[in-house]
This record gives sequence, C-alpha cells and structure tokens, in this order.
Amino acid sequence: MADLKIGIAGCAGRMGQTLLRQVAATPGCVIAGGSEAPGSAAIGQDVAGLAGLPAAGIAVVDSADALFAACDAVLDFTVPAATAANARAAATHGKILIAGTTGMSAGDEAALRDAAQKTPIVYAANMSVGVNVLAQVVKQVATMLGPDAFDIEVVEMHHRNKVDAPSGTALLLGRAAAQGRGVTLDDVADRGRDGITGARQAGHIGFASLRGGSVPGDHTVIFASDSERLELTHRAQDRSLFAAGAVRAALWARGKPAGLYDMTDVLGLKD
Repeated sequence: MADLKIGIAGCAGRMGQTLLRQVAATPGCVIAGGSEAPGSAAIGQDVAGLAGLPAAGIAVVDSADALFAACDAVLDFTVPAATAANARAAATHGKILIAGTTGMSAGDEAALRDAAQKTPIVYAANMSVGVNVLAQVVKQVATMLGPDAFDIEVVEMHHRNKVDAPSGTALLLGRAAAQGRGVTLDDVADRGRDGITGARQAGHIGFASLRGGSVPGDHTVIFASDSERLELTHRAQDRSLFAAGAVRAALWARGKPAGLYDMTDVLGLKD
C-alpha cells in the first residue's frame, strides 16, 4: 500500500511542527503539504523545513482547497473557525480530516457533522491514548460512586498561551463522568466559581482551570466524599503524544466510510 499523504493545517505553530516531525517519523506516512493563515511569514516556505526536517520541496499554502487537493488526510489543531472551514474542504475533496481543535462552538461542531456525511472525520478534544482510557475509567467510577456520597471536580492546568477554558479534555472527562451518572453535563456543570456562590449543589460536576508556564496538559478528576477522596490523574509530558494519536487516527481512518468518529473508535474503546 502506498504511503498515506498527510498535510498539516497550521504547520508553522508549535503543534504544527510537532505534527510534521511525527508524520516524518511514522512508517507508512509522508508529508504532503502544509497550510497557514493568509499573511503568515511561513507562506511559500518549505513545509518540512519549518520543523527542522530535510526539505520536502513542498511550499506552505494559504488555501484549504490547495492543501486537501494535495493530501489524503489533513491534521488540524488550529482554531475553531479554521477547523470548520477545513471540514468543508475535506468534504469537497473527499479527504480525511483529523481535528484536535478545542473551544469549538455548537456551530463549529455542526460543520464537522455536516462534512462527515461525505468523508471520514475524526474529532477529539484529546488524542492521547492515556486520556481516552482515563475517560472510560472515569465513566465507570462515576457509575459506582453515586452523587449521594461523592462530589466530582475536574481540575486542569495548561500553558499560559491556551485561550479556552475549561480545556476540551476537561470537558471530555466531565462528559464521561456525567454519562456514568446518567445525566447531561450541561445540566450539572459548574464551570466557574467566584464570590459568594453558596454551598455546592449535590450532583454537580465542578471545573477549575489553571494556566501557567509551558504545561502541555494536566488533568485530575476528583471524587470526594465526607470520609475519603479518589483522584484520577493524567499528565502530558510532551505534545508529541497528541501528534502520535493524530497520526494513528489518520492511518485508522484510511478506507473508512464517511462518518464522524472519535478516539474511542480509533482505539477500539467503544462500549
């Protein structure tokens, strides 16, 4: 089978460069393109060279159509508006989109669902194997430790430049906890506390967001009762783990029918 031709949206950023290096290091994959926002200094530069790799002879473009035309799959960890536009381009060209962008609005997610009717799309707030296994564990623990005795809090910390809070991964874990208790997260989420908030409501799932330094992502789900506390934690040591998951997802999606998938599909963790 021929190598999977992979492009990187937002290829000049830190995550984009990490994705480029991961593609280059993965057997069966080849760098086939990269895109950046119009006006970026990276436009026209060699895409592989941005990540310190040997030149690939492929220039960075500023067009989603040009990127998808050249690739079998595109990895996108950019911003919601760009990801929604890339989903539409993926559908137009019938190519795979792997989206790890967080902070997506309901409208942005609707764009992914619409595009997934025509092409395979894998969308996940976190593409690490560990986090997705943790989500399954959180769901099971939430089922076993009921709301009458145990409160649930989700604490996350990320680097100073992260723009959305709570993180997409924190919400992923919160949804897993809510599913374990048979409720909808939107109905029980406390996403910010400030001032005189009153006593904690029974059955609610709280979130706390910390920002500082260069932390790739730390997440802890706390189950707290009057007499004991259970804490489940995942710490990302390096962004490469997210890149490895994205490339794994692209290889998995090859040949799959159109549809909106997530990492539980890729990892075989579906209930």
